[in-house]
Amino acid sequence: MSERVTEKGQAIYSKKVLSIYDFWVLGVSNHLFWKCPTRKISNHFLDCVSPNHLDVGVGTGYYLKNYLPKKTKRIALLDMNRNSLSEASNAISHFQPEIYQADVLNMHDLCVEKFDSISVNYLLHCLPGNFVEKSILFENLKNLLSDEGVLFGSTILGKGVEVNFCAQKIMNIYNKKGIFCNFDDDYDSLSKSLSEHFSKVDIRIIGCVALFSCKNKKS
Repeated sequence: MSERVTEKGQAIYSKKVLSIYDFWVLGVSNHLFWKCPTRKISNHFLDCVSPNHLDVGVGTGYYLKNYLPKKTKRIALLDMNRNSLSEASNAISHFQPEIYQADVLNMHDLCVEKFDSISVNYLLHCLPGNFVEKSILFENLKNLLSDEGVLFGSTILGKGVEVNFCAQKIMNIYNKKGIFCNFDDDYDSLSKSLSEHFSKVDIRIIGCVALFSCKNKKS
């Protein structure tokens, strides 16, 4: 998978788009289209986040700035989009975050101390290919996770879930433009991909969205 292909789904995140991201995606789209209110994802974040955390595919840093524990000792950001990294790091500057600009599908191992939790929210449906190809992300990230750590996140599925008329129209447009690549993403393929790398996998479906958490990484 070339970095250029991966970059296509991330290129939309300009400063202008990021300025309306929270309103459009977390406010409007989650409620009206994907039928998974943002509070559900927020609660999932709260349940899984640790004081030693890595956020991947950072967006605006919404979950970090609103739900990072006050006792957080270490927070890191990983994204290939410089605009997103800047936006998110500014939002939590008081935590002095570590910043890594990298493509999660092509990155080399980062020589850093491992994390006790890693979040991947709304990134998988933007990555190219099917879950066989996207699962490279899980392989790469589990190498950054401590033995007792948890990998968790959320993704919009394009198959095997109830999609209303407006949601289908939006999804079609996003896939055509290369913003999404999720027509073949379903529960079974997500579960299979996660189970290849972790022995304990939990997935909940809310609307079109899969909320997942994984522990006990496999060697």
